[in-house]
Amino acid sequence: MKDYLEIVEEKLGYKFRKRELLRAALTHKTYAFEALQPVEYNERLEFLGDNILNFVVAEKLYITNKYFLEGELTRRRSLGVNNRFLADVAKDLDLGQYMFLGKGELKQSGSENPKTLANCLEAIIGAIYLDSDLSKVRAFIVNKLYSREFEF
Repeated sequence: MKDYLEIVEEKLGYKFRKRELLRAALTHKTYAFEALQPVEYNERLEFLGDNILNFVVAEKLYITNKYFLEGELTRRRSLGVNNRFLADVAKDLDLGQYMFLGKGELKQSGSENPKTLANCLEAIIGAIYLDSDLSKVRAFIVNKLYSREFEF
């Protein structure tokens, strides 16, 4: 029988060498604050993942659209990294049901909150980067996030 981390790895299409990174990416600060012992949560990974995501999307736009001016590149990048888009991807991956949330966050349907879902996905991007390298996280971003409607 598969554990929840194996299920998430299958959905992501990425197997972690350091599974504690995935667990931290799925852990909301409300869960960590209620824990009886110190628990790493996803805010630092989210910070890293957000910046990696912006870089990869900007890089891809720059390479694939050599006639776009800065303003158009910026506009398109913002469409590909906004919380609504990321939350939709996180919902498609069913991340909400695997997140560790505190009691209050659970009562407020935090597993369906677009900001919480987007943050979790950014944390996963940061975790994949730390677990592997830029080329693997770039492939994850391009294949899992932008294999759909988003056009570079």
